[in-house]
Amino acid sequence: MRIARLPTDLFNLQTLITVLAIQVLPPAGGWQRTVEQFTNDYAPTMRKLSQRMMVLLIDFDNRENRLSYVESQIPDDLKEKVFILGVQSEPENLKRDINKSFEEIGDVLAQDCSDKTNELWEHELLKHNKTELERMIVSVKPFLFN
Repeated sequence: MRIARLPTDLFNLQTLITVLAIQVLPPAGGWQRTVEQFTNDYAPTMRKLSQRMMVLLIDFDNRENRLSYVESQIPDDLKEKVFILGVQSEPENLKRDINKSFEEIGDVLAQDCSDKTNELWEHELLKHNKTELERMIVSVKPFLFN
């Protein structure tokens, strides 16, 4: 099984580099473009590849309705295989807050998922991901973190 991740920007791309068994796609260039590219280019392919999952990494830009809007753009038949994660504001704010490089952040987040520690995931800028993260871990842990 493969997961394809469509990152919004370079930060999100760097965050993913350290996680194996994942196809990292080039940054789409913003959250709206990420959604467009997913629905236009990747959703049709996901229907042909029944085991494929997708993580959309977006910046929430402190917009409370961003998650619900992006969720509404995911076709119903793919909702169980698409996960939406991101920083509440801007990725650079998280980097500055915890004084780690984007690569180090990616390492810690992946390790948190594997270990079920979720220390960094509980950071103020990431804790809004809790429900989506739990849903994703159940789906990917058997093949990604064994």
